Amino acid sequence: MSGGGTGGHIFPAIAVANALKVRLPEANILFVGARGKMEMEKVPAAGFPIEGLWISGFQRRLDLQNLMFPLKVLRSLREAGKIIKRFQPDIAVGTGGYASGPLLYAAARRRIPSLILEQNSYPGMTNRLLGKRVNKICVGYEGMEAYFPAEKIIVTGSPVRKEILEMKATREEGRSAFELSGSAPVLLIIGGSQGARRINQAILDHLEKILEAGVNVLWQTGKYSFEKANKAVNEKGLEQRIKVTEFIQRMDLAYAAADLIVSRAGAIAIAEITEVRKPAIYVPLPSAAEDHQTKNAQTLVKGHAAVMVSEDELDKKLVRVIHDLIERESDRLVMVQNLKRFSHPDATNHIVEEVLKLIGK
Repeated sequence: MSGGGTGGHIFPAIAVANALKVRLPEANILFVGARGKMEMEKVPAAGFPIEGLWISGFQRRLDLQNLMFPLKVLRSLREAGKIIKRFQPDIAVGTGGYASGPLLYAAARRRIPSLILEQNSYPGMTNRLLGKRVNKICVGYEGMEAYFPAEKIIVTGSPVRKEILEMKATREEGRSAFELSGSAPVLLIIGGSQGARRINQAILDHLEKILEAGVNVLWQTGKYSFEKANKAVNEKGLEQRIKVTEFIQRMDLAYAAADLIVSRAGAIAIAEITEVRKPAIYVPLPSAAEDHQTKNAQTLVKGHAAVMVSEDELDKKLVRVIHDLIERESDRLVMVQNLKRFSHPDATNHIVEEVLKLIGK
């Protein structure tokens, strides 16, 4: 298995690997990642072995590191070939990330059954190239025939953590866990495990105006913005209404507590918010490859299942959109109803079924 660089590639891969171990307890699973990237830590922590390739992405701006890119690709292809020769896999599965390209290319070239996951509504260059070679392509959205051979596409949705899918926490339990008192609606602000600096700054600049909507706020800042945000909240005496945290371990409780969410628009964030049926304001990361986060959010916006605010519009629109959605509960209920059309609660098992078909189990 190969997937890494971001949690959006790593955690789906781990979810599929865990589900495979349930169906095939004797399965021997090896991960292949990029040296120095977060998968080299997260995968062993999840109980799986991993080997690293010397590979990184091609920078879309002028960068001296791009001079090394062809050499890294050639060396990674050679290393991936050696890993495959030694490990003798029955199947190769890629969930995206730098190492996924060389590994899946090397596997497909050796006629090893191969499958990729494309969780975004607009695929990256690596998966678009791999789509011509692999056997199956599991996608998160309809309409991917524009990018991949139609006969290879299976719409499975994106794998979501088991604890989110099986969420049993009540609204009251969630609020109690984060010491959110009273009956005021709760605004949950998340930007991924590292936080989102631009979103955090917009919240900082408009704290009082946001609270005028009559909300309490649960704010995951990430490690880079935590001290600044926490200091501002305490200095303004707002700690009773705004709970600032660097990282939320129990996202099931946070989702349970929330009435409205502000989030980036990565595929996994959207998949989780969809499955817990919460109305959301998505702020896509403009620097994401191929601007795929904007395209992810637009898919839900077109289905009247979410609202999108671009980074350029944050200062002008975010407060107004928050106020509008808090005041108009009917709009939030419409979004929740429409989210059902984008739900794939059995995505992980569906992907595992496709894997088992390819290896004849």
